[in-house]
Amino acid sequence: QVQLVESGGGLVQPGGSLRLSCVASGFTLEDYGTGWFRQKPGKEREAVSCIGTTDFSTEYLDSVKGRVAIYRDNAKNAVNLDLDDLKPDDAGVYYCATVMPRRRPCPSLESDLLRVIGVWGQGTQVTVSS
Repeated sequence: QVQLVESGGGLVQPGGSLRLSCVASGFTLEDYGTGWFRQKPGKEREAVSCIGTTDFSTEYLDSVKGRVAIYRDNAKNAVNLDLDDLKPDDAGVYYCATVMPRRRPCPSLESDLLRVIGVWGQGTQVTVSS
């Protein structure tokens, strides 16, 4: 079974931090670029970050630069997303997904990443509220 499962979401106060994890099963996640996305209430899904494969490349949405870090934990067949200094506008359901085809570099977050997705996870809820 080919799956991605997100975890780590929850309720956090503004300025707080969370670590989200995307764990793959049925395939080797490090063979694929991996993106993190979020869907804010009432908004379309948007790309937040993407990490490449062997080139260690990373990309971030402008609004989260400096507050987000994406990195691989290959021992767990996972890609994590560290969220720092969270703001109410960061709230939403966060999803991870693979970039197709295998070893494709991360494309533009703003225009192309959503068009080359292979496998989606089911999402994890991030709530930012005081």
